[in-house]
Amino acid sequence: MKIFKILILITVISCSTTEKKGGEIEQEVHKATSTEIEKEISEYALDQCSGCILGSSTQDDIIKNKKTLFKLEGAESLGLENLYFDFPVEINKHVTRWIRNFTKGKGRRQFARYAARAGRYAPIFSKILNDYGLPRDLIFLSMAESGFQNTAKSWAKAVGPWQFMKFTGKRYGLKVNWYRDERRDPIKASIAAAKYLKDLHGMFGDWRLAAAGYNAGEGKIKRAIRRYKTKNFWKIRKGRYLRPETKNYIPKIMALTIIGKNLNTFGFTDIDFEKRLDFEEIEVGKNQDLYDLASTLEMDFKELKRYNPELMRWQTPFDSDTYFLRVPPEKLVTWKKNHTGQNYTATKFKPYKMKSTTSLKAVAKKFRLPSNVLATINGVSSSKRMKREEIVKLPFRLDHSNRHKLYSDLYERSPRRVRRKRTYRKWVRRGRAKGRDISSGGKAYKVRKGDTLWDIAKKTGTPINDLIKTNYKKVKSRSIKPGDTLVVK
Repeated sequence: MKIFKILILITVISCSTTEKKGGEIEQEVHKATSTEIEKEISEYALDQCSGCILGSSTQDDIIKNKKTLFKLEGAESLGLENLYFDFPVEINKHVTRWIRNFTKGKGRRQFARYAARAGRYAPIFSKILNDYGLPRDLIFLSMAESGFQNTAKSWAKAVGPWQFMKFTGKRYGLKVNWYRDERRDPIKASIAAAKYLKDLHGMFGDWRLAAAGYNAGEGKIKRAIRRYKTKNFWKIRKGRYLRPETKNYIPKIMALTIIGKNLNTFGFTDIDFEKRLDFEEIEVGKNQDLYDLASTLEMDFKELKRYNPELMRWQTPFDSDTYFLRVPPEKLVTWKKNHTGQNYTATKFKPYKMKSTTSLKAVAKKFRLPSNVLATINGVSSSKRMKREEIVKLPFRLDHSNRHKLYSDLYERSPRRVRRKRTYRKWVRRGRAKGRDISSGGKAYKVRKGDTLWDIAKKTGTPINDLIKTNYKKVKSRSIKPGDTLVVK
């Protein structure tokens, strides 16, 4: 098995989205010593921005790379240490509101957590953005999106540190399947984000609109420009066309950028930055058991997953003969000492005995699994009919429940269902607080098919809040069902 030393600051091969081969992101990772790593950090001034989150641009760096230098005007009263940016930052009432949000109370604690995490990832993101000729200060877009969390997931199912939707991620070369989700990989996702942001800036010629397009989609911003006949984001923002999320997105990024480059000014002098990401890679085969690999490496399974956030399950993917697994540098000696002669092929699949003759696709549907995954694991065609009492291997590990967190995505609710449930809970809370208990003089009502609380309230003349308050124990955790008995007026 081959071992590679990987430089955390990478150089990528620039290519347009039409040049991608096989949907994969082309990249070149340089192998280098730790001395050379530190040399690059010094060369790009990643540690020379006083009071900044590591990876932020510096005035010298902006000039050296022949980028546009933006000076923040009108912020004299803030007493900022750093006034120069390579992303257009402004100060107005919208930005000021977000600055207050991130420097007081809960928002301040949130910013401190984000900043601490930035120590691990922001230098990598900054280097990749610079390789594509983009502003380094766009690292704060990732901060706004996810707080530098690889596992972040929005209600709309955007994933990773750059919060890619599945379609957009695949469009920019990120693999998303049962075994891996490259949207969660800090390096691959940053390369895809750099390409997307470069395309967006090419469309709009303005970084504020490019960032707004990243949030709302380029189509939405194009229509907004046509509707309001302007490319001025602040003028577009005054209209009702953009969602509040997008209207607040640009001020939020600007506020994070101002604070992130002026930590001392805002009193963030005691942030415990995480150690910068450094790793080495070992080459392993397909379908290798990560628990067994972690045991050989003498490290915790969770820590191995933290170094390889794109891996969704408990084994390496089937879709390539080799997989480059990231490990802490100090684990190379352990690997060399322990791995010889070991077999890591994943075999601990959970067995399922067929109760009747049916197709493999039907089994996949029963367990909410992709049929091609079942077919691969069992070495058969996805159209094969399985006989009664025949054993089918499921992709769950033998010692896992089907509801183990490694398979939690199988049971996620759709965004619409999530919103509906939140609305329902809101009404229940309000009913409990404002309603009257009418159980003493009420009568029973048996719920019929199609009934909702609103229907019953209207039919029986019972105020909705009273209906909820009186029947709180039955409605607090779920919607009503046919056959339930409620007390009504």
